[in-house]
Amino acid sequence: MPEYESAVDLLLRKFQKELSAGTVSLALLAVLAAAREPLYGYQIAKQLEAVGEGALAGKQSALYPVLRNLESAGLLHSHVEPSVAGPPRRYYRITAAGREVLAHWMRAWAATRDSVDTVLRGVKP
Repeated sequence: MPEYESAVDLLLRKFQKELSAGTVSLALLAVLAAAREPLYGYQIAKQLEAVGEGALAGKQSALYPVLRNLESAGLLHSHVEPSVAGPPRRYYRITAAGREVLAHWMRAWAATRDSVDTVLRGVKP
């Protein structure tokens, strides 16, 4: 039975990784849209950890490529500020285009979530 459990655990981790890959950009934009001021990577990671009850928590370093991709798409803007307690920090804020895209992504997420929830209601685990 331990082999079965480890196979299930492996499949769960793979599923969580694939699911996360599709939702991290949405969550990052949402965190930055709700922020009153620009945030740096660690602050964003802590926000995701706090509001996501661990479901969105992950390696902080994995957020930076997503942040860079969102910025290169014009959805975020960043600037660097010196830090008294270490290296300079890159602060991110959502752009107007980012807010527009976020609104569309939120509708797409809601439709997907509702569809999946409807299908799952018919399943008894």
